[in-house]
Amino acid sequence: MGKGKIWSPEWSQYKDRFTGVQITQLTDYLGHSHHLYFTENGWYEDGQKLLFCSDRENKTNLFQIDLQTGKMIQLTDYDTTYDMSACLHPNETKAYFRRKNKIMEIDLQTLEEKMIYEGPEDLIGGNLNCTADGKYLITCMREDFSNQIQIDLKNGYIGHRELMEAKPKSQILQISIVDQKAKVVFEEENFITHINTSPTKKNLITFCHEGPWQLVDHRIWGLDMETGEVWKIRERKEEREMVGHEYWHTDGETIGYHGFRANGTAFFGKISYDNQQMKEVEFPFRNWHAQSNDFSKIVVDGRSPLNKLIVWSQVNGKFTNPKVLCEHRCSFHVQKVHAHPRFSPDGNKLLFTSDKNGYGNLYLVDLPKNLHSLPDYVTEE
Repeated sequence: MGKGKIWSPEWSQYKDRFTGVQITQLTDYLGHSHHLYFTENGWYEDGQKLLFCSDRENKTNLFQIDLQTGKMIQLTDYDTTYDMSACLHPNETKAYFRRKNKIMEIDLQTLEEKMIYEGPEDLIGGNLNCTADGKYLITCMREDFSNQIQIDLKNGYIGHRELMEAKPKSQILQISIVDQKAKVVFEEENFITHINTSPTKKNLITFCHEGPWQLVDHRIWGLDMETGEVWKIRERKEEREMVGHEYWHTDGETIGYHGFRANGTAFFGKISYDNQQMKEVEFPFRNWHAQSNDFSKIVVDGRSPLNKLIVWSQVNGKFTNPKVLCEHRCSFHVQKVHAHPRFSPDGNKLLFTSDKNGYGNLYLVDLPKNLHSLPDYVTEE
């Protein structure tokens, strides 16, 4: 039992009832399972293995699934339930995860673990990323205001605005993977989260000022960890415009995002880290997230009543009409069951989480070779 335990395949296949695309339900357990956060790649070994988190036997642990056989291996064995923030090392041999104020490294072959950082117990830790050269782990920490503000960010964003307004002291840390030495590369009195390292430029990261998007002073920030320079990325064009859920394209120079105009019109876009080459595309429905490997193929997850994944692709430099890929029917009730769609590294598959059957499970979509054959989104849905 526990670490190294092999779980039998739980997968099954079906065709989406609206589009007929092939979907594989990868997990099927009476407890939530979810893939890594949508900004994190969980595929490794040439796309044959996938990391995921799962609440099994009343505890939360890190797992691996073999996408050729469906067999799963439990990688960690902890007796508590919590929101596990995890990331994969660029060389795909190690992964990192947070357990409250401790950051652990796990060898994906031997399953040997070691602690690489232990922070103060009175600070709240954020998500984890590795730098492009694989030498450092980047994370953030902030003051704990839970004794002053009612906070439950993972289950309904309770205290979200109050934390923004309280301006907790926050730090961005650079932790050496080799000798475990930690260095504060940036700090300020603002609610900082959503650390994202460029996948190709070792010195560049983005971070955000967290809070309601229409109220926060500015959402997307760039940081050069070598020079200490900090700058705004994609400033508002109008008051109360909302922009966020930023992520890096695979080129490591372009940042994708989505948002809403002041009148509620939705859009997705891209911009280089130096605020050049901005392009944005509007669409006529509300969504939760957007993701892409580049700017040739985009996915967004429509929110109720449009409980579907919608994709766009470019033809001769112009985007097609929005196309319905499949139903996700995700509740978004808590963070663990956000759909968080993400393309595979080769762009041929799409991974998402859904609790459409009552519990969060992982779903993998085989993308049609010709996305233009999918049905157009129509506003009557």
